[in-house]
Amino acid sequence: MSLARVFKEHPNRRYIEFGGKGGLGKTTFSAATAYWLAKQGYKVLVFSVDPQASLSDIFERDIFGKGAVEIMPGLFAQEIDADRHIRLYQEEIRQKIRDMYGFEEIPEEIENYIQAAAAEPAMEESAIFDAVVDIVVGEEYDYYIYDLVPLGHALYYLSMASVYDQWIDKITALREEMQEYARVATILERKKETEEDKILRELQYIKQRINTSSGILTDRERTAFFFVITPEEMIILDTVKAARLFARYQVPISGYIVNRVIPPELARQEIPEYLRHRIEMQKRYLRQIEETFGAGVLASVPEFERDITGLDMIGKVADALFGGEA
Repeated sequence: MSLARVFKEHPNRRYIEFGGKGGLGKTTFSAATAYWLAKQGYKVLVFSVDPQASLSDIFERDIFGKGAVEIMPGLFAQEIDADRHIRLYQEEIRQKIRDMYGFEEIPEEIENYIQAAAAEPAMEESAIFDAVVDIVVGEEYDYYIYDLVPLGHALYYLSMASVYDQWIDKITALREEMQEYARVATILERKKETEEDKILRELQYIKQRINTSSGILTDRERTAFFFVITPEEMIILDTVKAARLFARYQVPISGYIVNRVIPPELARQEIPEYLRHRIEMQKRYLRQIEETFGAGVLASVPEFERDITGLDMIGKVADALFGGEA
């Protein structure tokens, strides 16, 4: 099995995710896969949910916070500006409070709470998650390629759907229960009923968006998740652990890509002793990768002579990933 065959044999898998520890090449492979698919005539969006994203660097274009930017025919790239989404989210909350309760100005204590909430560490992840939901429910592109954050944050990101879902279920049930008690206690004014209905509709709308997004991410027919690994002991061990954790969230793992393999033919040349030892070390870990992941290993990508920036180098990576298949 090869990476190209996985795509050709599963044409309905239109949501592609690359994950792994930081610095292994997830962003590079996301960009190269988008390039390969665009060359075949598909409309593709590659987007990053990593605050330290480098799609701008790889494509040599300033795309941060500018929405979907067309890089070449069929290939669009986007880096999510979490701060901007937090500001939009704050204003959306203010407007809903105005609409629901008839305020002309937001009371100071509520405004202080809104500002304080924006400083919470989880707010950035929440803003990114909400932006991702906006993207994936749009169905504007043939393929959506996620450049996920490093593994620890990715697990948090992937768990947020179920956390939000449970929270909204509880809040919705509580509000419905409160309404029922209120109806028994007294006859509500029509305006009050309308306010309560608005709150419930808002919660149900959020729940529907979350369920749609999480349903996509855990759908084996529509989603493919690829781990990026390198021939190093700690990376292999961490990937095994992460794969088990991802299975808990029912994320469909479609395969593994080995990156930064030093070409073994170099060992037949006059090379520094250090490099010779590195090649021997990689041989051991490549055997371990084969024994551990077996047929799940779909591609082996060499260490390139320079940084992967610009479409020419991205094209070379795409050839290595997909074997030059068109």
